[in-house]
Amino acid sequence: MRHLFLIAVAIILASQLTIASAKASGAEQVYKFYCAQCHGLTGKGDGPNVTKDFPVSPRNFTNAAEMNKLSDADMRNVIMDGGPSASKSPMMPPWGKTLTDAEVNGLIKHLRTLCQCKGKQG
Repeated sequence: MRHLFLIAVAIILASQLTIASAKASGAEQVYKFYCAQCHGLTGKGDGPNVTKDFPVSPRNFTNAAEMNKLSDADMRNVIMDGGPSASKSPMMPPWGKTLTDAEVNGLIKHLRTLCQCKGKQG
């Protein structure tokens, strides 16, 4: 009986890890689909849409010094309402009507992994 209990616990833990992994890969997929065209696959601001005549330089998400100046709420604001909401370029579109809250939360976590930083608290 104890053996069955341990197997059940192992299955539950494995399923939780799978769900967490799916969420993480889901955030990465959202990033690749909506953000990488300008910000690049690795977040350096060098996506395929950025040419020499591109009117702005997209944010480099790997720059921890700059990303640490932003709180998660700051990032949420720009993702949801676009660049002009933070006095930034209108080239950054608003995604508030496209992405779910869960997708935005996952995206913010993904951006934090790209910068390897925690950001401004508060």
